[in-house]
Amino acid sequence: MLSVTPDTFRLAEVFTIARGSRTEAKVLTVRAFAEGRIGQGECVPYARYDETLESVTAEIEGLPDGITRLDLQDALPAGAARNAVDCALWDLAAKTTGTPVWQLAGLAKPKPMITAYTLSLDTPENMRAAAAKHAFRPLLKIKLGTPDDMARLEAVRIGAPKSRIIVDANEGWTAEVYADLAPHLLRLGVQMVEQPLPAGQDDMLAEIERPLPVCADESCHDRSSLPGLKGKYDMVNIKLDKTGGLTEALALRAAAEAEGYKIMVGCMVGSSLAMAPAVLVAQGVSVTDLDGPLLLAEDRATPLAFDAAGVHPPQPDLWG
Repeated sequence: MLSVTPDTFRLAEVFTIARGSRTEAKVLTVRAFAEGRIGQGECVPYARYDETLESVTAEIEGLPDGITRLDLQDALPAGAARNAVDCALWDLAAKTTGTPVWQLAGLAKPKPMITAYTLSLDTPENMRAAAAKHAFRPLLKIKLGTPDDMARLEAVRIGAPKSRIIVDANEGWTAEVYADLAPHLLRLGVQMVEQPLPAGQDDMLAEIERPLPVCADESCHDRSSLPGLKGKYDMVNIKLDKTGGLTEALALRAAAEAEGYKIMVGCMVGSSLAMAPAVLVAQGVSVTDLDGPLLLAEDRATPLAFDAAGVHPPQPDLWG
């Protein structure tokens, strides 16, 4: 049996990307019940993919009782609904067998992974101040995506001179803007740029010079996305809300690595429950971006641990 409930988590600060701002994370929590045990999963419906809390809830409530994780892969498309159910069923299997998910999935025992910390889009002055505040962090991710991003880049580098920097344009640039910015990204030590052009309008990436790695986010959802990325991208960003759960995320990682892509594991803005299964996918990848809980003012009762070693694997009370 499955249940689905909405939950809201306040953000510590206003979070802004090229598409808009938010002050809270609205998520859905799915619980799977069997043999007196409860498995949990979380998803973040995303308007960019035509998802709402109501539409995703309806998808989940339309599933038959007793659906298996294998049948789920065909019952729902890749997306938030399948993600929450898939992760809840993995957690339920761990709870009923007494075996952690990483063992059930045939993975190595997970370790902490250094995660990026995201600076949201703001004025250059405010982004410089935010960068200085978080300059102790080894990896910063900058939200950009406007024609006026050069000043923001310069400001962040001044504020955090020693941090590694990656950039997320959230589909906000044109090919011309990206071509103009690319030399400056290199000059400022940016190590990767994420989704500089809109998905479906990114063919130019195969024609223009890519002086630093380009990562597909909105252009990559699951394994079916891979053929369309050839020649345009060097990395793929795996998010469980895009893949439709841990099952497909692990399969996508294996397939992408086999085709020569480097891997980033990212997240929507959600609680520790949403990040927990992604920590398993993130083991040993090039970039881990699972900072959702660090952006919240409140979290699950048993949150993920973050320290100088990075984001730690979840405790069983949380997930897995």
